[in-house]
Amino acid sequence: MHANVKTAAHIVFYALLPCLVFNLLVKSSINATQFGQMALLAVLCVCSMGGIGYLVSRPIGLSRPELSAFLLVVMISNGGNYGLPVVLFAFGTEALNYAVVFFVVSSILTNTLGVFIAAAGHKSVRGAIAGIFRTPVIYSVAAAALVRSAAIALPDGVARPVDLLSDAALPVMILVLGMQLERAARPKRLAPVALAVALSLLVAPIVAYELTTVLGIAGAARQAGVLLASMPVAVITTVLALEFELEPTFVTATVFASTVLSPFTLTLLIAYLKQAS
Repeated sequence: MHANVKTAAHIVFYALLPCLVFNLLVKSSINATQFGQMALLAVLCVCSMGGIGYLVSRPIGLSRPELSAFLLVVMISNGGNYGLPVVLFAFGTEALNYAVVFFVVSSILTNTLGVFIAAAGHKSVRGAIAGIFRTPVIYSVAAAALVRSAAIALPDGVARPVDLLSDAALPVMILVLGMQLERAARPKRLAPVALAVALSLLVAPIVAYELTTVLGIAGAARQAGVLLASMPVAVITTVLALEFELEPTFVTATVFASTVLSPFTLTLLIAYLKQAS
């Protein structure tokens, strides 16, 4: 008997991920200026990849659900369970502090803009916007902003359960990916998969690096931002594809292929970033 992958995806989407984002925001040690720079970089990276993805997808004639799925995998990189440990290993604690901000802002975009794109695959614009407000992560972001601005000390009865659920988010996301991969089938069309993987692993690093130059971001902040933007397709795209019934076979194939190929591209990128700094 197979476990229900959609049930696991629901648990991540509605319980674990909101706690993870809340925890990261509340505990971040970056000052306001640094936070603003990394936040802007994350927003520009995601939006730039979305624009590029839309343009290059036009000639291959994707349906509306296929286009939504394609944009999701091109825009959302695996900055959490993959990116943060790699940044720490390659560049140290200072870069990790910047990477956390990039990841949190990307997560916010994933659960607002990403949810809108996912919902738009089958719904009207009004329905897609309504889908954003049914996403728990936006409320966890608002709660974290309130806690930080008011300097509220969370009681242990709240902080400890949030910590536990936050710690569980990334492992369960990997579990969801594994469950979906176990059920994976060959996608109908290989060309969109290859194109999405190429954009994620080859084009995204160039876009992110150029954006850091324009924004005047250097050193550990540049290393963290460029590396996180260049990660393979995020596991959360599998969760969104299941939640909104968006070509999960295509999404899973893209996540799998980009993850398998990423050690080759990331090794070269890390070497370049170390030399350029």
